[in-house]
Formats: sequence, C-alpha cells, structure tokens
Amino acid sequence: MHAVETAYPATRVDAWAANSSHCRAHYHIVAEAEPDVLCRVLNYFALQLLTPTQVSANREADLLSIDIVMTGLSWHRAQVIGEKIRNLVSVCTLELWSADSERPQALAAMAQ
Repeated sequence: MHAVETAYPATRVDAWAANSSHCRAHYHIVAEAEPDVLCRVLNYFALQLLTPTQVSANREADLLSIDIVMTGLSWHRAQVIGEKIRNLVSVCTLELWSADSERPQALAAMAQ
C-alpha cells in the first residue's frame, strides 16, 4: 500500500481579484425541496476547492431554506458563485451579503 499525496492547494487563488480583501459571505437560498438540490448547491463550492464554514438547511413543505457561510472569498468571487447557484432551476431566491455587515439586504438580493 502506498499513501497517495494530493497536490491540491489549501484554497484556490482568485485570479480575477487576487489583490482584493477577503470577506465572510453569507448565502441564503430558498429552493424547491428536491433530493439533490443541496448537493448541487454545495458542488459550486467544491468545484472551487472551498469548504463552507457553516451550512444549515431546513425543509418547510415544498421548499428548502439553505444558509451557507463561507470565509476566504473576495466579494467578486462570492458574487460569481452566487450567480451560478441562482441559475439552478430549483432555486427560487438567493440573497448574498457580507456576514460582517449590519444590513444584509442592502448589499445584494438576487431572485430568479
């Protein structure tokens, strides 16, 4: 048996905003309660070699409410990931704000 070493970096470099300061992004997503929707949402972070700091999901009737907190992203990168999530067919609404801000609604609200 041989140990397999991976060459993955701890975090992926943000080529579009390499000099931007990082923020704590909070995503609030409301989606149809389908069995694979949570996996599809989290996959956008996994594809970027990112692991969210916090994830919570609650189902009420036919809707799934998902909250994700992600650290170490530039605001631009957080918005790009948010747009990709918003474009999923099952996603009804997505709100994105800096988790450090006092008024989350003022920064960005995206709806399909």
